Amino acid sequence: MNAPVGAVRVLTPTGMLGAGFTQSSVDRGLELGADVIAVDGGSTDSGPHYLGSGTAKTTAAAVARDLRILLRAAAQARIPLIVGSCGTSGTDSGVAWVAGIVEDILCEEKLDLSVATILSGQRADFVKQRLRERAVHPLAPAAELDETTVDGCTHIVGMMGHEPIEEALRAGADVVLAGRATDTALAAAVPLMRGMPAGPAWHAAKIVECGGQCTTNPRTGGVLATIDHTGFTIEPLDPDAACTPISVAAHMLYETVNPFRMREPAGELDVTEATYTALDERRVRVEGSQFHPAEQHTVKLEGARITGYETMSFTAIRDEHILANIEEWTDLFVKVFTARVEQTLGLDSADYSFDLRRYGYDAVLGELEPATRPPREIGVMLLVRAATQELATAVAKVANPLMLHLPTPDMAYLPSLAFATSPAETERGPVYEFALNHVVDTRTPTEMFRIEHRKAHAHD
Repeated sequence: MNAPVGAVRVLTPTGMLGAGFTQSSVDRGLELGADVIAVDGGSTDSGPHYLGSGTAKTTAAAVARDLRILLRAAAQARIPLIVGSCGTSGTDSGVAWVAGIVEDILCEEKLDLSVATILSGQRADFVKQRLRERAVHPLAPAAELDETTVDGCTHIVGMMGHEPIEEALRAGADVVLAGRATDTALAAAVPLMRGMPAGPAWHAAKIVECGGQCTTNPRTGGVLATIDHTGFTIEPLDPDAACTPISVAAHMLYETVNPFRMREPAGELDVTEATYTALDERRVRVEGSQFHPAEQHTVKLEGARITGYETMSFTAIRDEHILANIEEWTDLFVKVFTARVEQTLGLDSADYSFDLRRYGYDAVLGELEPATRPPREIGVMLLVRAATQELATAVAKVANPLMLHLPTPDMAYLPSLAFATSPAETERGPVYEFALNHVVDTRTPTEMFRIEHRKAHAHD
């Protein structure tokens, strides 16, 4: 795998492991000569809970279904399989969870594949030591980091680039299960390892990171990128999908501050001069991508901490009079609710917080929502947060009669609203927030990550 080659083909079957894809699309990728299968196992898109709790957003059954197909394919074609951000957030427990699923499948399918796990969890004492060495820097809009914040995090991970993955592959791994990693590092690792230029390798990796999202039919699954010494070509694996110059170029708008530049641990991708040319109705050729190595290699830190405990109530309003005066109803609710919490529980705004969201009215955009005629129905969600679960639920229970019968000030009768559940209060448990958005200056690209190899065993 170390010898220079003319091209490297990267198969990305889906945007996230567990999201599903067809067997035929993977078969098509193998027929086209895939050299590696790379798939992302998670992200921070779904909020801080998964990092804070160290749990996955995907079910084990869905992950196992996808992995079974990919492990069979990797064994059949004798190509590596790379999974990044295992267990959604890339915690060490997430890597162990995916590794356990892989081990079961290898035994069941009698596949002799060597597995490497790359752990990205970071100890608080390590982060604090680097902080004292002035090697930790905030990313906008984060503030300077302090040790109290570090100690408050339930989990901290470092976001690896391609280097630890390449090291695991060079040591003989057939399957690499990585902790938190940049989405692009997974697809860029083998092309870079096999001598492809960094510009096309990183740009192609960015385009394929979400599977079929860079195609005209993103629901159909995967894509194949062929990276060579002057650029890359990308095509969908489903016959009903196509890549066009617009669908490919548009993906640089996804999750980037600047659609022409994107930072990786090792440097910055620059697509300012990139050109996108349709080779036919389904394939696109991209050339002109560049990569500028950084003077200082950095690893991004992600951490989450508990901010309290939350209880939720949800009621539905269809009373036409209330809907026509929803602003007045909301103002009254807040006034009566806070007064009753103080009367019954002796609490003020320092002891709890709450959020009232009016779905069907302005719950998504808030004050930016254009004025419209009264809707036919509104769902009102109350979220109460406090230092303990018991306190959050106690406060939410005070709102129960208001969310069931509160009239507007001018109504002469009690309306009947509709709770969505019984009991009306749902305890959501601990609530997390992201506490770290910082980078660490590294001494080596791999120093913050721990690679463990599990030898393949022959099966009877």
